[in-house]
Amino acid sequence: MALFKRKKKNPKEEAARKALEKFEEGLVSVRDLIAPAALEIGANQLRLNNKLVRSFFVLTYPQYVETNWLSPIINYDVNLDISMHIYPVDSSQIMATLRRKVVEMESSLRINQERNAIRDPELEIAYQDAEELRDRLQRGAERFFHYGLYFTIYAENEDELDSITRHLETVLGGQLIYTKPTLLQMEAGFNSSLPLGLDEINVVRNMTTSSLATTFPFTSSDLTTGKGVLYGINRHNNSLILFDRFELENANMTVFSKSGGGKSYAVKLEILRSMMFDTDVIVIDPENEYETLANAVGGSFISISLNSDKRINPFDLPNLGEDADGKKVLRSSIITIIGLINLMLGKLTPEEDAIIDKAIRETYALKDITEDIKTHKNPPPTMQDLQNVLDNMSGAKSLSQRLSKYTRGTFAGILNQPTNFDLNRGLVVFNIRDLEESLRPIGMYIILNYIWSKIRFNMRKRMLVIDEAWIMMQHEDSAKFLYSIAKRARKYYLGLTTITQDVEDFLDSKYGKAVVANSSLQLLFRQSPASIDIVAETFNLTQGEKFLLLESEVGEGLFFAGTNHAAIKVVASFIEDRIVTSDPAQLEELRKLSGG
Repeated sequence: MALFKRKKKNPKEEAARKALEKFEEGLVSVRDLIAPAALEIGANQLRLNNKLVRSFFVLTYPQYVETNWLSPIINYDVNLDISMHIYPVDSSQIMATLRRKVVEMESSLRINQERNAIRDPELEIAYQDAEELRDRLQRGAERFFHYGLYFTIYAENEDELDSITRHLETVLGGQLIYTKPTLLQMEAGFNSSLPLGLDEINVVRNMTTSSLATTFPFTSSDLTTGKGVLYGINRHNNSLILFDRFELENANMTVFSKSGGGKSYAVKLEILRSMMFDTDVIVIDPENEYETLANAVGGSFISISLNSDKRINPFDLPNLGEDADGKKVLRSSIITIIGLINLMLGKLTPEEDAIIDKAIRETYALKDITEDIKTHKNPPPTMQDLQNVLDNMSGAKSLSQRLSKYTRGTFAGILNQPTNFDLNRGLVVFNIRDLEESLRPIGMYIILNYIWSKIRFNMRKRMLVIDEAWIMMQHEDSAKFLYSIAKRARKYYLGLTTITQDVEDFLDSKYGKAVVANSSLQLLFRQSPASIDIVAETFNLTQGEKFLLLESEVGEGLFFAGTNHAAIKVVASFIEDRIVTSDPAQLEELRKLSGG
């Protein structure tokens, strides 16, 4: 038998260890910093410093639960801890238990049949569920777990604690999920909810993989990239909806609402906030809603009408530099002008289309403009020059007579003069309110063509806002032109925003639906009952979301970013509200204050 001598401790080392322990007693640790000053344990609650604390465990679950069933609790605006404890269980043990249970249930079913007893639906369903579970476990499609779910709530006083308790029990009870407080185990319940991995309650229920997946807690409707423009408040959880539209797949956005729903208000807020990120903004304004905003930020407000001194020549060619393909540039310009002629004269026949095509080429040739890109610097022709060419062409008499209204008749002057202004930086608003109703689609078309020619030459971060875009959808050529801009805008660092209150006209057009499909962002505000069905079909809305859009207040609706969406409330500061408001009462008040 071997004898071992006990190692003798070194007196110096022992003295050093004790000295270190004494020294550490005088230090402040992390545990000292986070520890409460006092903890009072009661049968039905804890007192943690000045807070009251109560813990709960989930006792029973229904047979079926929907995904995201925990969302109402997670988004409840109170101090709340949720703890989940998941224990994998050996499937072989479960298979043996299930086999025994299946044999028992099958035997009971046979006995009932032999006795001609009334069928037992509960027993039959349990038998079927057990067999299905055995199949899924055997194939490896499911695994088995024990699952414990605990809640700990915090309150300032007993009334608040009882109120939160009732809300928690009611919300979960409405889904047939029943909870109980951890009576006489409040400390254990509190410890089980802390991020320590402790389960001192150990109240668990059987869960399969698919059932466990429905408890995934991080399904709150957050919709933000964390930077960019503030679009509003997420009504699900009061978080901020922040997006930089130029970092998405494309920078296009569509906005739909009935009159007075808050669509122009929201877009003007976005314009104001986007300009702080050095974004140039161009607006086509049919109702004079953007003049105050333009004046506030030092922008340009350009009125396009018969009586205005501002003119746009549709024959202008973009200055794309000497390396550009002159043939391609000229062909594109001719196609655009033919589309404009279709708007002005009505749908052309194939014969008329061929005559117009030839006439436009001859009109450019009269100014020595050919497919050579160097000739594109020559002064462009005007609509009057096209009129003169048609007057001298055989077979063009009808076209000439119909065009004369825009060159010599009632609408003379708006289309047959050279362009006399340039596109400035910052905010530029094109106002077409004073254009006659029949000229509005034509006015929007030539303005869009002018803008499109300018932005392709000098690329910058820009937004193009088209209010009342349904006007463009009334005619195929203008609708097709708008769609081509939506499809190509991303290449030119442009974000297109289309706003409309006439949802049916916009979405009934195949090009309108295509514009929506090419928009990464969509804003839906309050809708009318007449249009809600087509909106719901286009955006795949649920019944609850349809009801939300019908009942929303001004500035409330749904915000879509790709396939994700959330309920939104647009908010503005006091100064922003004064700048972007469209409310007639507020505008009248501001006019009086300014002495106007």
